[in-house]
Amino acid sequence: MKKKLNYLLLSLTTIFIVGCSDIENASITDVETNPQEVTTVDTNKEKPITTVDDEPVVEETPTQPNNEQFSGYKLIVVDGGDLSGYREPNVVVNIGYGDREYWAFTNEYGQLVRVTADEIILQNDRNEPVLSSGRYYADEAKVPGVESADLDEGHIIADSLGGVSNAYNITPQNSTLNRHGDQAYMEDAIRKAGRATQFEAIITYPNTKTQIPSSYQYTYTLKGNKIVDTFDNVNPDKVNESLGLTGNKSNSTSSTTKGDISTVDTNGNGQVTIKEAKAAGFSMPITSDHWLYPYMDDRDGDGMVGE
Repeated sequence: MKKKLNYLLLSLTTIFIVGCSDIENASITDVETNPQEVTTVDTNKEKPITTVDDEPVVEETPTQPNNEQFSGYKLIVVDGGDLSGYREPNVVVNIGYGDREYWAFTNEYGQLVRVTADEIILQNDRNEPVLSSGRYYADEAKVPGVESADLDEGHIIADSLGGVSNAYNITPQNSTLNRHGDQAYMEDAIRKAGRATQFEAIITYPNTKTQIPSSYQYTYTLKGNKIVDTFDNVNPDKVNESLGLTGNKSNSTSSTTKGDISTVDTNGNGQVTIKEAKAAGFSMPITSDHWLYPYMDDRDGDGMVGE
């Protein structure tokens, strides 16, 4: 009886040991075959390493167009009607109204030194908000120097040619030059031609401190003809007077005798400026019965030019 009891206890002990072993093995198997995600830790950064795909890299929009002519300049945007006379140095600004692209460049001193346009597109008062004055804006930028009595707020590219009125299109320009001289006649020639291409203005200064130019050079193409017009920022009437051109009586202001326009129209644009007429020896004013009159611009319509 005692032997049977011992045998029974031994059997139960064996079964118990085998059962525990099976349970332990089953637990280990579960751990090894559990398809859960395993996170690996980077011991250097102490941050989990994820296996997510990299997000697409968003490239920053460049601050200026990829254009060689803009190299070395920062492209900025200035409202066309900004009256501030301040200019940033070494920048390029679009001074064309609407969709026009007229580019103005400043030097390291903030002086406006160059303006370019592939095409000059005339103002269109039928579909553009043009004021009764013929301008886009009621006033022009107050560039230092325009407060002088004999200097205008002169556009490099006029409103009538699609230019805006901020400081990147305005220089202090002699009033007579701006209203009746080469500047005015250049603008009028482009208006009469209907457009201009390959336009470039180079503005020169006497020193690095002033915003008042000493001279201008305009290069542009009208109807296939390249024109280069250079003039100083002075009163052309006074210059001609100092040269003794205004007192020449050899040519009557009312001569009806037809002359050779090519001897007066030195730049070949079909228009005669006061400066060109005086340089050819004609006295001012040129009246409506003079043969030169049809080639000149009588802005006030009084029958006289250069009065």
